[in-house]
Amino acid sequence: MSFPVKVIRDGLLEKRSSGLLQLWKKKRCVLTEEGLRLLSYKGRGSDAPGSAWSSRAKELRFERMETVECVEYKREMVYFTVVMAKGKEIDFRCAQEGTLWNAEIALALVRYKNQQALRTGRTRHLYTAPLGSTGEDEVL
Repeated sequence: MSFPVKVIRDGLLEKRSSGLLQLWKKKRCVLTEEGLRLLSYKGRGSDAPGSAWSSRAKELRFERMETVECVEYKREMVYFTVVMAKGKEIDFRCAQEGTLWNAEIALALVRYKNQQALRTGRTRHLYTAPLGSTGEDEVL
């Protein structure tokens, strides 16, 4: 059974291809509580929802992300890099207007990592047997 995931932001980003020419490709990006989903743009035409967007999505999950870094502002654009756990770097750019994608992704990543740390801490606390007296309840 699949639970619905909360969408934090939905919009356009450009991703640099990993090929020899490293071209910028337009992507529809959906930022959720679990990661960033990238949908490819097929062909030319309007940017209306459902027009020429691929149904196949590439997912960059927060559990595999390390950080968002390398922010640079140039010619009305913001350039940033998402660094994955195994060292792979994925470059993006977006317009400077409005709320910036790099900040939204970084905040969502921090939220995710904090929630994971809380879960780990709770699990450790619940399943760890006391090792001995801490001395707090002893009478001197």
